[in-house]
Amino acid sequence: MEVTAGRKAVIEMSVEELVAKAIVPVKKEFLCPAPTRLNTPPTTTTTTSAPPVSKEKKSKRQIKRERNQEKQSTRNLCPMVAKTGRVDSCSYKDKCRLSHDIQAFKAQKPADLEGKCPFDSPCPYGLACRFLGTHTTDTAATATPNEHNNSEVNALKKDVQKLLWKNKMEFPKADAILKPLGLMGPAKSKKTPEADNKEGHTVSNQNDCCSEVYEKVEDDPRPLKRGKSNDETSDLITETNGAGHIESDKSLKVHPRERKLIDFRDKLYLAPLTTVGNLPFRRVCKGLGADITCGEMAMCTNLIQGQAAEWALLRRHASEDLFGVQICGAYPDTVARAAELIERECRVDFIDINMGCPIDLVVNKGAGSALLSKPMRMKNLIHAVSSTVDIPITIKARTSYYEGRSRIDSVIADVWEWGASAVTIHGRSRQQRYTKQPDWEYVYECTKKAPDTLQVIGNGDIFSLSDWKKHKSDCPQLSSCMIARGALVKPWIFTEIKEQRDWDISSGERLNILKDYVRFGLHHWGSDTKGVETTRHFLLEWLSYTYRYVPVGLLEVVPQRLNSRPPAYFGRDDLETLMASESAADWIKISEMLLGKVPDGFTFSPKHKSNAFDKAENG
Repeated sequence: MEVTAGRKAVIEMSVEELVAKAIVPVKKEFLCPAPTRLNTPPTTTTTTSAPPVSKEKKSKRQIKRERNQEKQSTRNLCPMVAKTGRVDSCSYKDKCRLSHDIQAFKAQKPADLEGKCPFDSPCPYGLACRFLGTHTTDTAATATPNEHNNSEVNALKKDVQKLLWKNKMEFPKADAILKPLGLMGPAKSKKTPEADNKEGHTVSNQNDCCSEVYEKVEDDPRPLKRGKSNDETSDLITETNGAGHIESDKSLKVHPRERKLIDFRDKLYLAPLTTVGNLPFRRVCKGLGADITCGEMAMCTNLIQGQAAEWALLRRHASEDLFGVQICGAYPDTVARAAELIERECRVDFIDINMGCPIDLVVNKGAGSALLSKPMRMKNLIHAVSSTVDIPITIKARTSYYEGRSRIDSVIADVWEWGASAVTIHGRSRQQRYTKQPDWEYVYECTKKAPDTLQVIGNGDIFSLSDWKKHKSDCPQLSSCMIARGALVKPWIFTEIKEQRDWDISSGERLNILKDYVRFGLHHWGSDTKGVETTRHFLLEWLSYTYRYVPVGLLEVVPQRLNSRPPAYFGRDDLETLMASESAADWIKISEMLLGKVPDGFTFSPKHKSNAFDKAENG
């Protein structure tokens, strides 16, 4: 941290002053000396910069042509040829858009990486694997990479994706729930000739119905009343302990009390984290003591459209024994259909509905924390989803949208009746984002207002064992606490809580954690050049958080606070000093220690710009 005229150097501040200024109090012998500045007037220099070059906008046809040319380059060897090592193994023959020139591919292929291939023999990437020299057999691999990776589930099936692409997927359970609630929308759906010939059979257009659904619903601000028949049905199911079957509207209506519940009490819950909370990172956290994991936030509209990138967020590893997915949407029909699709095609233990995401891209569509300002839509959405699927439904919300308005405590007592089995409350409003401290007193207040059957989970800046113990002791009614950004900076926080200690982890132990992440990443994204660079990208995204950790042995006051900014300091060894750097160039050096030299012209800029400390976008 630099010194300017009239400002006190960090090395000269007392511990109390550092804490007051939200600067991590590092022992003075480890602080970097402040750079000296001469009190000479700055010289005026004029530099003539070249005028900005305006890039010519490319047409879609030109972009497509360049993309096809890139596919045909020798860098992109056909996967079937790479797996088998034979040119004649590709079923498309000369019509294949990818290269079949094995010798040219080998000539330009980067050097192999040090270490062992993450896949058991035979490797599904064959000649394209960056660990080709460690392969012990020449036996051709016949399975695709996704089929070979049998430790992961919830992959999108091709036949399902085609139905979603053509908008021919049916959602009988969701539609049966949405129709009596009046949330199906007007008949603006696409009809096929076959559907027209069938009486009463239509294929809904999920993309068109959402915008018109609430033109009808929001005209009537009164809450939808539950019919008498529904109450009698619920009572009958309760009296028979689930033995009675009463079918209405082609769906089996189950009272929330009869649903399967998940016990979150005292379990270490890793929050769904955008970008960095991927499957390899969750595997690392599981190995360090996390009990519950949740996938990254997936947009319901993208899931229903069959977008492969969005479905990849639902992938689950075999080590994740208690796993949920988080979905985000603005309308009950979209979210209910996405939930039915997930229950049908995936293996998950619970579905979490995001009602706290603060980013503009989500909020402007009426999703995320925007739902907090519309309690009727919030009610209809939770009720529709919980009535559609049999797996537990949870929600994650912030305190409010605006400070002091549309607060979550006004509906906390009703969330259980709507169908949610647990609610996570982040102690900040949407307007607050990540500035100021989370309001844990308000979280405690909401917890005490909630019914005994509703599990309430607190969230906000948990970064140490003492933070966890304080919140649990201040409000014993809290079922658990969700750990979010704290796990990004130091994923061993789960070990600290389970072993009841502040772990003074060494740089070598931290490097081993990064090695585990790289190994998991190569297994997940692939061991070819594309997989290596994808792993590198997400590793660098994670390193943009981890540099904020200051080792326990260097602190004047233990523990470190999450929103305190670390000053420039020397570590106890060169590796620890490198890991403390806030420069992206040093993060790239760490990646090269694990994944080899970066390609020519490589640059990196963190997506969430976490070095700003108050602009992280993780919910």
